[in-house]
Amino acid sequence: MVLETVLAERSVAKAARRLHVTPSAVSNALARLRVTLNDPLVVRSGRGIVPTPRAAALAAELHRILEDLGHAIQGETPDPSSTTRQFTLAIADAGQLVQGPRLASDFASKMPLARLQVVGIDTLLSSGGLSGTEIDLAIAALDDNTPGIQMKALYKERATLVARLGHPLAGTTISKRSLGELRHVDVQVAPGRGYRGLASAYAQRGIDRDVALIVPSFTAAAAIVAETDFVATLPERFVARFSKAFGIAKLTVSAPQLNIAIKLAWHERTEHDPLMRVFREIVETAVQGSRAAKSR
Repeated sequence: MVLETVLAERSVAKAARRLHVTPSAVSNALARLRVTLNDPLVVRSGRGIVPTPRAAALAAELHRILEDLGHAIQGETPDPSSTTRQFTLAIADAGQLVQGPRLASDFASKMPLARLQVVGIDTLLSSGGLSGTEIDLAIAALDDNTPGIQMKALYKERATLVARLGHPLAGTTISKRSLGELRHVDVQVAPGRGYRGLASAYAQRGIDRDVALIVPSFTAAAAIVAETDFVATLPERFVARFSKAFGIAKLTVSAPQLNIAIKLAWHERTEHDPLMRVFREIVETAVQGSRAAKSR
């Protein structure tokens, strides 16, 4: 800072006044810098001083560095439209399909030079969760009161039972016994992380839920169900949006249904980051917008 000020003022006395120190303090600092950089840095010329070639070469870089440092310390809000940062969002594959297009469009509009990385819930957990540094934000069914994690409710997700088009039980009144004879494809977006409470909901009705296969994604479950007599419990909005594409349909049975609270979650370390705040707003708006569009 002393060198940058001296080079700008071309005077030790003026630099001292600007820095609110004595001229001797500036001279002592310059003496230490001369030893450190092995260069005279400035020499007298008439009533002022002129920089050496080494100091002149440093002038612009010093100004830039100190200006950037000042912005960081003062906490000036960066411009979202000019940031080149990468932001990482964790969301299950069903959400990627339903909400991804609106999210990609909104993100590109608000942060055109930034990069968005979307990962699955398995990556969220394997990378240390939101407490790590790899994931900035998550859309998931997470436990409340997780230490260090901030959460905001987004919506309730209803899960519904589906089967292939033309399934023997499609369009019929399914008895409790027939419901118990169905074989299920279970979705675990990460090992052990599926629709918690689904097995107990069946058990409460006296139905033994027979799981034939476990897969890591809702899309895999839909594809398997479409080609077999297995059934699966999938997010209702995913089914409404992609049932024709996969060749599946809801079963009109009194099967246990779940309403899952989906939340927006982030670590407290990013709570006050201006660009992260903008990112959270973009994601929340995109999610709510995509849900409103699908409901019309």
